Amino acid sequence: MKLVTFIENSISRIGILKDDGVIDLSRAAPDLATDMLTFLEGGDAAMEKAAGVADSDIHYAANEIQLECPISKPPMILAIGLNYRAHAEETGSKLPEVPLVFTKQQTCANGPFDDIYAPPESKLLDYEGELGVVIGKRCRRVRRENAEDVIAGYCIVNDVSIRDWQARGAPASFTMGKSWDTHGPMGPSIVTRDEAGDPHQHQLKTWVNGELRQNSNTSDLIFDCFDLIQFISTAFTLVPGTIISTGTPSGVAAAMKPPAWLVPGDIVRIEIDKLGHIENKIIAEPV
Repeated sequence: MKLVTFIENSISRIGILKDDGVIDLSRAAPDLATDMLTFLEGGDAAMEKAAGVADSDIHYAANEIQLECPISKPPMILAIGLNYRAHAEETGSKLPEVPLVFTKQQTCANGPFDDIYAPPESKLLDYEGELGVVIGKRCRRVRRENAEDVIAGYCIVNDVSIRDWQARGAPASFTMGKSWDTHGPMGPSIVTRDEAGDPHQHQLKTWVNGELRQNSNTSDLIFDCFDLIQFISTAFTLVPGTIISTGTPSGVAAAMKPPAWLVPGDIVRIEIDKLGHIENKIIAEPV
């Protein structure tokens, strides 16, 4: 299934994305929660009820609804630095011995087709196309061989970065450089494990104004999705709705010569096999 949060007639609710539109779960399965976070907290039982109506007729055509961020306020957004071999190489960094984990604040979460703000405080705005893992079960100390069982699905994430704020001094700099409002577009849906298939065999591509900037495969991950869950959950509990953004491949603006920073008017499109695409316009932040 491709689970979405959408707006129709000014009302936000969840549904199942199909090729020709959306099944409204509030109509097809009215006993289910109407927001994604509560739905995920319902665990396997909620997933099974949704799967039971996944072949229903659509309620709304694509042009009748607006897709929102799948989880409007994720309880945690955890991200990983330098997790593709080629990206580590382009930055001149050694391959990390353990995952480099940092946080993005939940208020940066943004819709798959919403605008990204370019703030006046910096001109060093960068994109990072990434595979996102969505946790579906409360868990702690997960063994690698059991990690897939706690995953609800996968989505696309743009780990938008303000590079000069990021570089001001670790570790707090990562939070300040990565968490600006609108700087976490994700979606367009949460694709469940059965439909996504092997998360480590997906092609990831990022375009800026139609120019292909990133073109890699998740097989190049240094620490894969299951490694990350085992590592992170050793320290603290993961809860349903947690997003783990698994790192970006080579091709970021900062590594270009000269750097090709994002500016208002730019369009960033990120695609991952089986997950669809997100596309966001850069605009000057209204202040």
